[in-house]
Amino acid sequence: MPRKTVAKFTVEYLQVLDEKGKLDAKLDPQLSQDEAVAMYRWMRLARELDERMLKLQRQGRLGTFPPNTGQEAISIPAALQMQEKDWFVGAFRELGGRLVRGEPLTSTLYYYNGWEEGNILPDKESRIIPTSVVIGCQIEHAAGLAYASRYQGEDAATVCFIGDGGTSEGDFYEGLNFAAVWQAPVVYIVQNNQWAISIPRDQQTASQTLAQKGLAFGMPVLQVDGNDPLAVTVAVREALARARSGEGPTLIEAVTYRLMMHTTADDPTKYRTAEEEQAAWAQEPLIRTRQYLEAKGYWDADKEEALLAEVKAEVEAAVKEFETPRDWAQDEPFRHVYGTEHANITEQHQDFLANVAKEAK
Repeated sequence: MPRKTVAKFTVEYLQVLDEKGKLDAKLDPQLSQDEAVAMYRWMRLARELDERMLKLQRQGRLGTFPPNTGQEAISIPAALQMQEKDWFVGAFRELGGRLVRGEPLTSTLYYYNGWEEGNILPDKESRIIPTSVVIGCQIEHAAGLAYASRYQGEDAATVCFIGDGGTSEGDFYEGLNFAAVWQAPVVYIVQNNQWAISIPRDQQTASQTLAQKGLAFGMPVLQVDGNDPLAVTVAVREALARARSGEGPTLIEAVTYRLMMHTTADDPTKYRTAEEEQAAWAQEPLIRTRQYLEAKGYWDADKEEALLAEVKAEVEAAVKEFETPRDWAQDEPFRHVYGTEHANITEQHQDFLANVAKEAK
């Protein structure tokens, strides 16, 4: 018998706001002035906190952390489209989205200084999963949370983030398969920033796009300009509508660039060029978002100056609070590794306490 085609697939690309801030009116998500300005404010706040954290780390006042600079146009608009009962499941480069969902600025400072208190949610109703440093495991967590929400009859969806490198993890495929088979109300967002630490995108996978990986599981997929907050708004809005209507999961690939180092322990000059970075800075999201606001008549130089002063003051207040002496137990992280006691953790815990006592002498 002759061969025949049994399936064909395509991956669409969405951009609403180009690199110069020019808007495609046909694709405009029609944000109100208040919504557009609020989105930009969150982006500015996240950028200011990120830059302040880098200075603190270089001064020895904060531990190693992964900068978020350049990726503000992904988690922030996504979080702004979420409802109160939705679950926010992040990896470790969603600072802006966490702030939108109500996480205090001090939480990320505490967390990256090694204090377990950085994982305390702002209130018992908050649905923000702690930072996931283990690559890929949050994909399965998100599938489970979304399935549980539907099982309990909640009007709730889950939005989950992962980096491009994380799509090479087994957990990624297991989680997507679970979500698709059970039609869980979850939106997966791949933040394709082109680098998995020092491994470039073309050495991570042979797939033409990362979005197409969702096609294998029978879910809708879309690739968007991840430096365009309006494109992300449109994509997430559509995906959440599908999730809430019982149509199951969606995979969105947001194409962006990691403007800074992987973490502050990394030196990107060892594996990428200054020319590559300069080209990426010219396309970064805050520039085009401000141009969009100005073109709409929502923004000007005076408002920009006032906003910068405002977010700087907010961040400085958080830093002051962060550096206020605490009597928190230094060994608190050991108490939250597992739900029950494990011998190897107990041994490490005791060893840690012994070293603390030795240093105190």
